[in-house]
Amino acid sequence: MAKKGNRVQVILECTEHKNSGMPGTSRYITTKNRKNTPDRLELKKYNPILKKYTIHKEIK
Repeated sequence: MAKKGNRVQVILECTEHKNSGMPGTSRYITTKNRKNTPDRLELKKYNPILKKYTIHKEIK
């Protein structure tokens, strides 16, 4: 039986790449604790297409 908890999987998508109009997307999958961080997650991650670190925001 699976554990029932507050940890959920979320998808992070690059905000700069989305606005640049270049083809493709930079996405990461991670987990977060819903109880400790109820609002959307925002992390600096590496974008291999733009070749730099950018802000990735949680998408639904």
